[in-house]
Amino acid sequence: MKIQSYVKGEWCSGNGRVDTLVNSVNDKLIGEVHSLDSDFDQILEYGRSVAGPELRKLTIHDRAERIKLLAKYLLDRKEDYYRISYMTGATRADSWVDIEGGIGTMFSYTGIARRELNNDTFVVEGPVEPLSANGTFVGQHILTSKEGVSLHINAFNFPVWGMLEKITPSIIAGVPVIVKPGTVSCYLTEAVVKAIVESEILPKGTVQLISGSVGDILDHVNEQDVVTFTGSASTGRKLKSHPNIIAKSVPFTMEADSLNCCILAPDVTVDDPEFDLYIKEVAREMTTKAGQKCTAIRRAIVPFNMTEAVSEALIKRLQATVIGDPGQKETRMGALVGKSQRDDVLAAVEKLMTGNETLLSGMDDYQLIGADSDKGAFMAPTLLRASDPFNNITAHEVEAFGPVSTLMPYDGIEQAIQLAKMGKGSLVGSVITKSPEYARDIILASASHHGRMLVLDAECASESTGHGSPLASLVHGGPGRAGGGEELGGSRAIKHYMQRTAIQGSPTSIMAITNQYTKGAKTTTDRVHPFRKYFEELEIGETLITHRRTVTEADIVNFGCLSGDHFYAHFDEIAAKDSFFEKRVAHGYFVISAAAGMFVDPGQGPVIANYGIDNLRFVEPVGIGDTIQVQLTAKRKIKKTKKPDDKYDTGIVVWAVEVTNQHNEPVAVYDILTLVERMKKD
Repeated sequence: MKIQSYVKGEWCSGNGRVDTLVNSVNDKLIGEVHSLDSDFDQILEYGRSVAGPELRKLTIHDRAERIKLLAKYLLDRKEDYYRISYMTGATRADSWVDIEGGIGTMFSYTGIARRELNNDTFVVEGPVEPLSANGTFVGQHILTSKEGVSLHINAFNFPVWGMLEKITPSIIAGVPVIVKPGTVSCYLTEAVVKAIVESEILPKGTVQLISGSVGDILDHVNEQDVVTFTGSASTGRKLKSHPNIIAKSVPFTMEADSLNCCILAPDVTVDDPEFDLYIKEVAREMTTKAGQKCTAIRRAIVPFNMTEAVSEALIKRLQATVIGDPGQKETRMGALVGKSQRDDVLAAVEKLMTGNETLLSGMDDYQLIGADSDKGAFMAPTLLRASDPFNNITAHEVEAFGPVSTLMPYDGIEQAIQLAKMGKGSLVGSVITKSPEYARDIILASASHHGRMLVLDAECASESTGHGSPLASLVHGGPGRAGGGEELGGSRAIKHYMQRTAIQGSPTSIMAITNQYTKGAKTTTDRVHPFRKYFEELEIGETLITHRRTVTEADIVNFGCLSGDHFYAHFDEIAAKDSFFEKRVAHGYFVISAAAGMFVDPGQGPVIANYGIDNLRFVEPVGIGDTIQVQLTAKRKIKKTKKPDDKYDTGIVVWAVEVTNQHNEPVAVYDILTLVERMKKD
């Protein structure tokens, strides 16, 4: 079988280097990868010129909706991927993280995009910035899709998740992708890309796949492209320093394997549930994916007086781990991805043994379930203990990318923090403690050296996703040795593939560009009340100015009786005079309730419901005898995707509301959201 590439709209094999791939469990031949040897400039240009324009025509919400459909499509075919994943040495549990974890990331991003980003082809970011005294010159930030492609050079250990967690934010951002998976497991990535292509959910050419070498592709990336890399720090540094990357300032994000740590705080004893949590967490990170995780725990930092107890408990748990054929139900740890990878791990272990004590050796004889010890890339867990982790820095420098970890004793949390930092930058660190105070001290002192940190205790253990699980809503990346970049991270990841631009001009110009009302912009009025208009009929900047209303003592008394709010500033004449207000004032919520009564059209119409209030501020107090008036302006429109059980096609209209007093001073400002019916289509 030939593992193919998908480029320029077709499946093909190259004439370059040939790599033979074998099953990591039994050494059976899987197939060959024939690397492409030319036309990498054309592959890049195909993404830029064919897929890019079509993708950018779609709104952000449309792109997210297509990703959601694609995620469902892939989920229906997950069992095919599980069968293939077995050949990488992964158990069902290992594969779940990769396959369903990757698909779950797609679902997460679709929700993030629809919740946090406007339904347009670009993003309006942050508030309008005033740039002049009279408000006629303002600034705003927008993000537009880069007009290049994103090239993802991925590691071998997560052939599905590693691809999906990168391509999803890029596609939502409007940037087509080229995926280069780790060669040794690229056959699983190929299977998923085949489904993506067959689904025809995305515009043609949105996803291209390069199986095998990337050749000279970095010679051809340009200023509009983005490159991301996951893998070893040494390879990442070579790619990052490529002359063309430097010359054209091509954004390059690196996520490198790091020497992550897990700290057992001094307050935990062997009788505490947190002790068991520590043992489980370290053992799980050593054995999941046979330790082939960039987030795995490589350094287990424990109090000096707990070293023996931790050693004994860890050895007992690791020795009970069933190793063998990942297809067997009893198996808890499968094989490494290949024999060359096992050789690399064993060579790293040899280095780690220098000056450190071997507590449990993966080189010793061990029993395999359903597998032949003469075949495959199996290795047992290896546990070391650093005799002097402050002076023998090997365990802070050398990473064995397999089921290997080193215990490091410390005396006092200052030493624990020092050891954590000696990793010179990590993707993740964790602290297991009963004490919020210890957690605070350790996290704040060592966060500068970590991209993510987990605090684990008995309270959150049942729902915690664990030390080694990056989540779509949180940043995944880290400083220093970990690469100095970020992946994932909610809407931040989508924005990574977009260009942030500051635009300056008059409020009216900025409103025209952003499709959002800007205070001070020219507005329009209509004899028809805006609440009588369907979603499509409303124009941004359309304004209603209401009649006036004078606030009376009866209003305050009645609202207080209705709400039960009898705060002294509303009812106690003497206390109110001595207060900040210097007089009795109306309830703030009375003011916005009265405002609603002034701008709402009471008849049945396209406005279905109040959807919420954002950014409410009470600016000035309203006293007895003050007169208020309301200006209601259509600020932003968000078209909603109709769900099967929805009765109406709807959209959300965001209205800027400003309540002023008789001196034309703002007393309350806020945004109100209404659910508005869209016009019925023929």
